Amino acid sequence: MSRFVVANGMGEQVRAAFLDRPHFVDQARGFVRMEVLIPHDQPAEFWLMTWWTDEDSFRTWHRGHTFRDSHAGIPRGLKLDPKQTSLRMFNQLCR
Repeated sequence: MSRFVVANGMGEQVRAAFLDRPHFVDQARGFVRMEVLIPHDQPAEFWLMTWWTDEDSFRTWHRGHTFRDSHAGIPRGLKLDPKQTSLRMFNQLCR
């Protein structure tokens, strides 16, 4: 799970970038699905949830060129609040 907060009013551009994303991750080995969540009370806050079959698949993709290519659509000038940016890994207990 990645969490970040847009610090300079570009939330709408970030939403558009997610909706128009190139879907490179969809073809990555081990990728299952992705969801992007925005809290009702914090419209500048984004939670990017990705599901993978295993951590190694995620790390391989994260280090690869398709990860960088998939972020090419990030709006120019975007500023994030570094104190509110995080990447966390979870194990699924049940479903």
